[in-house]
Amino acid sequence: MRRLLSESRLVTLTGVGGVGKTRLALRAAAEIHRAFRDGVWFVELSGVTDPELVVHTVLEQLGIHDDTVRRHRTVLVEHLRDRQALMVLDNCEHVIEATADLVDALLRGVPGLRVLVTSRERLGIDGEHLWQVAPLPQDPALALFAERAAAVEPGFALGPQNHEKVGQICALLGGIPLAVELAAVRLRVLTLDHLLSRLDDTYRVLADGKRGGDPRHQTLHAAVDWSFHLCTRSEQILWARASVFSGTFDLEAAEQVCSGDSVTPEEVMHSLTGLVDKSVVVAEQHPSGTRFRLLEPLRQYGLEKLRAAGREHVLRERHCDHFIEWAERREKEWFGPAQPQIFTLTRLEHANLRSALDFCFDNDDERCVHLASTLWFYWAGCGMLGEGRYWLDRSLAMAAPGPLRAKALWVNGYVATLQGDIPASTRMLQECHKYAVETGDGTALAYATHRLACTHLVGDDLVLADNLFAEAMNLYRGQGTVNSHTMLAGIELAISATFQHDFAAAERLCVEAKAVGEEHGELWAQAYAIYVLALCAWVSGDFARADQLGRECLRVKRTFHDLLGIVLAIELLAWIAASQGDAERAATLLGATNEIWQSVGYPMFGSRHFGAPHGECEIAAISALGEQEFRAVFRKGMDLELEDAIAFAIGEDLIPEPRVTVPAPTPLTRREQQVADLIAAGSSNKEIAARLVIARRTAEGHVERILQKLGFTSRAQIATWVTERRN
Repeated sequence: MRRLLSESRLVTLTGVGGVGKTRLALRAAAEIHRAFRDGVWFVELSGVTDPELVVHTVLEQLGIHDDTVRRHRTVLVEHLRDRQALMVLDNCEHVIEATADLVDALLRGVPGLRVLVTSRERLGIDGEHLWQVAPLPQDPALALFAERAAAVEPGFALGPQNHEKVGQICALLGGIPLAVELAAVRLRVLTLDHLLSRLDDTYRVLADGKRGGDPRHQTLHAAVDWSFHLCTRSEQILWARASVFSGTFDLEAAEQVCSGDSVTPEEVMHSLTGLVDKSVVVAEQHPSGTRFRLLEPLRQYGLEKLRAAGREHVLRERHCDHFIEWAERREKEWFGPAQPQIFTLTRLEHANLRSALDFCFDNDDERCVHLASTLWFYWAGCGMLGEGRYWLDRSLAMAAPGPLRAKALWVNGYVATLQGDIPASTRMLQECHKYAVETGDGTALAYATHRLACTHLVGDDLVLADNLFAEAMNLYRGQGTVNSHTMLAGIELAISATFQHDFAAAERLCVEAKAVGEEHGELWAQAYAIYVLALCAWVSGDFARADQLGRECLRVKRTFHDLLGIVLAIELLAWIAASQGDAERAATLLGATNEIWQSVGYPMFGSRHFGAPHGECEIAAISALGEQEFRAVFRKGMDLELEDAIAFAIGEDLIPEPRVTVPAPTPLTRREQQVADLIAAGSSNKEIAARLVIARRTAEGHVERILQKLGFTSRAQIATWVTERRN
């Protein structure tokens, strides 16, 4: 804030109620008051209800009296004209236009004046520099909670036994300082466990508030209620309706879900802009575009309003309809060049998709069956097998016989196969197959036949698997179906051919599948074709080509966070490393896969054909390293995080332990880095100033800028940051 006020004559702090705008303004003003010859004036405007009284209130606070008929604004400008001062105008949002007019006049007429404003909405005048006061990051929120908790519960301290619970509480409260403080005070009567369990209904727990001060700051509900009543009617409607979103949402979703009942999509966009300006809705920039979100306490408040109006069910219905349509579009687009973007978008909409599924289940609506099975590409393709299985199992428990159930059966059978749960997979796929035969459902028959073939592939019955794969491919061709599934049928048949040492057939099938993928811009299934080609090259003894293809497969699978594809590729790279005589690399990679398999399912599907090379690789590595050294290296691989394991396997990091971390580019200037280094060395501001031959105030300014740029609140954090970058 000191830096901003040295560069701009008008700085406006915006942010949600209770986030600490006033505290920050007061702290900044107190620390820089020496820079203003004629002092700092603080003017509280929260009690002003009539815009016409804004100037009068400022005059009164400054001790300026004028009972003439002159305009109050003229009197104020003349009084301040030759002064060098800082004026802090606090809580201006409800009189925003009057405040903006006054500040504009003051800045034009008083060259030595700087103005610091706190508001939930920008003033919107020339020269305004906005600074959004964000909710507290995790560590400062924890520290605030601990400080307030210790005040009411002597002896309370953060430690390993409660750190996670306090972190969950602070996250539920969105990091809003007022909410965190109010929650901490509740430790007078609640244990930490009780507080956490009851925070699903934040306002019920915090309703009593605290005594003293402005009533609208006594509780979080009052602070939020204040914001709500400052919104236009259309903004209030949107706030309530947008509460049905979970996580973030985009403009299209807001227009689709929140319009209707005389509210047009254009009005939604206008109101959303207003809510962003008022700091009710947070706008976040993503590679896919701007997304919006309500902090959880504000979302809960909006939901209360929606329920009170009797509109919650209607809006959740619209939300559900929108995301079912959204999932249908993404399923169709999956077979094409947009696959990586679809993965990213689906991750962003994950919370909303969950919410839509929950709504359907709560209402015994069979649309949950449709939505859960439509998202097969996310469950099976993007490392979400466990969650996919959860939703699909729930869907099948309520799905009546018919096309919806048939699709859920083969999708869930597919997911269960990938998890290595062959009995359950076989049971579901056989039911689907029987239904398809009895009803003449050719689509269900093709998919059920294909996925039954997969169960026999991992079950080591290669002859039956081959027959079923061939049958499924004929069914797909007869229906004119071309997609990622049809590509996989050929690729999986190629895996069977590889196990039977028919490498020519395997390569032919994979080349055909790759050609289809390249024609349509499909990457995800194509990566499995690359995997099989690498497998063929390895078995054939072309280790260099096998290694190159294995790494290529892993790079693609990393894009989709496809854990199954990732672990299979790393497994293969381990086998290749052992064949090349690099036992340490092989042992490291085997250790890494040991951990990843725990997130996927049964290692190597429990298959003899898949598992045999794994065992041979392990024996070769133990033989080369010795049992003790192998176990030590294997453990290093187990300790690697997923991204570290992928990087090591690809070759981005050739030394797994100790890992060499390249420091990220520093956000600090050269001078700020010098100051940070001296802080790490234990120097005071006075010592830094003497060492660098600068004024002490200049050194203080550097320290403040470093804290802001790094998001820190103490010199100790700066010292730790410097030390970590050196190591």
